[in-house]
Amino acid sequence: MLHAVFQILVDFVEQEKPDEIVDWNADDTHKRDWREICELYKWWKTKRPARKSPLDDKRLKVPPLKFEDIPGTDHQKMVAPDKKKYAAYYKALEKHWQQEKEWHEQGHGV
Repeated sequence: MLHAVFQILVDFVEQEKPDEIVDWNADDTHKRDWREICELYKWWKTKRPARKSPLDDKRLKVPPLKFEDIPGTDHQKMVAPDKKKYAAYYKALEKHWQQEKEWHEQGHGV
């Protein structure tokens, strides 16, 4: 849903060219709205894609998902990975969640 809404915003800014057909300086409401449109557009097109997570490191060894049967049932349970063997992954994961929290506090990611 988020991607769809921002695609509509991008299409509006890039294809409809509202800066050429609307007087955004007509009043305070127009000025505020245009400023918000521009901020959201800039965030989506440049700031958000520039964010880098420690999990993006291609050299990071990611633990595999492993499952084992639960005796007496048709079900399985996930087996927790070796935290020592994948210590770098868990450290990167913790840093990633801290970044997510900071981005959220900065205005819900915008």
